[in-house]
Amino acid sequence: MDVNNLYMDNFGLPPDPALLASQVADSRTFFLQLAGPWREKLAVVLGGWERCRPDYTVARSHYPYMVIELVVGGRGQCWLDGAAHRLESGVCFASGPRTACRIETDAEAPLEKFFFALAGPGTNRALTQAGLLHGRARRLAALGEVREVAELITREGRRHGTASGAICGRLAEVLLLQIGEAPARGASVGPKTGSEGARENFERCRALIDANAAEWRGLEEIATAAGLEASSVCRLFRRFLGVSPHQYLRRRKMAVAAAFLLETGGKVQEAAARVGMDDPFHFSRCFRAVHGVPPSALMAARR
Repeated sequence: MDVNNLYMDNFGLPPDPALLASQVADSRTFFLQLAGPWREKLAVVLGGWERCRPDYTVARSHYPYMVIELVVGGRGQCWLDGAAHRLESGVCFASGPRTACRIETDAEAPLEKFFFALAGPGTNRALTQAGLLHGRARRLAALGEVREVAELITREGRRHGTASGAICGRLAEVLLLQIGEAPARGASVGPKTGSEGARENFERCRALIDANAAEWRGLEEIATAAGLEASSVCRLFRRFLGVSPHQYLRRRKMAVAAAFLLETGGKVQEAAARVGMDDPFHFSRCFRAVHGVPPSALMAARR
């Protein structure tokens, strides 16, 4: 499929569907080069992050670009050319210019997701290698790492620098490579037992941390939300990730803090408070331990 020429004459995007859904409670979106030809093998033409409203429903039979969506919170369901997939944290899927796609959120747990519209001659190949072409959905075991790249794409796209298009394109390639290599299984799955159930419990705990890292302070909150014993959560993280849940939570907190500093240019004390840390000096030590540089270095790079 030649996605370079779909709906692009004279910036001729079709009046239906809309490029962005309107039923969102909050969002961080960006637009880059909407009309071709694209210089990059893989170009991100628009995208971002959105938190859906309880009434969020999208139904489309065509769209100008290939779109990849990564669910990082909430629940819902999607239908890709008639095939149903359960949506929850860690599920990603793609739809194309001629894909019949319907997405609905659970009103009690609205979806939170990243989405990126892709174009360029390497798009289909990259999506195929990621296992997402032709109406497929995947649940990723390594959501934290993939989410960090999605955050980077969104941040760079909203920066609107002279090289933002090229940088977002390269990051999208990394994102799809990560998805393709990540242990995954189909999105529509039933209850798990034994070692498979342990993996499910681990993925659920990690997804909960990813969604609540800024607010949570420690192991007890993680265990309570997951409905598990604290000792069980520790064993799961040691088994599947080789770190403690506290170490993983700290890493996610510092990722949230770094994004805050880069996007807002806020003060170190504000970043510390945003991730629930009262002592800015302790926060700075944790930040350096995770990122290798102090918060001040990140703020200087922004200027």
